[in-house]
Amino acid sequence: MVVLSKIYTRTGDDGTTALGSGRRVAKYDLRVECYGTLDETNAAIGLARLHTRSDPALDAMLGRIQNDLFDLGAELCYPDESKDARGRLSVSDAQVERLESEIDTLNRELQPLRSFVLPGGTQAASFLHLARTISRRAERLMVALAARPNEPVGGSALRYINRLSDFLFVAARHANDMGKSDVLWVPGQNR
Repeated sequence: MVVLSKIYTRTGDDGTTALGSGRRVAKYDLRVECYGTLDETNAAIGLARLHTRSDPALDAMLGRIQNDLFDLGAELCYPDESKDARGRLSVSDAQVERLESEIDTLNRELQPLRSFVLPGGTQAASFLHLARTISRRAERLMVALAARPNEPVGGSALRYINRLSDFLFVAARHANDMGKSDVLWVPGQNR
């Protein structure tokens, strides 16, 4: 259980932060960028949830994702895989499979696309599109981190973040009156 009795510690005043292992790194370290961008994704999902309360099933899915993003951030903040894995939090294949199942559930109700969708429509959809773009940035950062020597990123974590942007896209269409309020791209419209 996390207990925070004091919010500021002053230990980061020198521009560093601690990973889960206790090792101090620069606040601009790529690993920190990864879980900071996951936090940004989570905040954007929180904004979307201000507008999804009328859809309890979608709202519950988003709530589970917000919790998963903390699991993913916890996994990323503790990079040393040589340590005892018991007690360390990591994203599971079951979480990826649940996300895929929820994508399929939402997508079943939508008409196939015949054009790209511009971010917009309802308030919920607009925030879900914002969360989608932030999650894509998180994915790019995580892939870059995984490509570095001695910077482990779990396979399930990479699969989860890849599926997340797909979920958010489908969820945005769902929140756009089942796609009826989607704003479609018209190629060359303003030439």
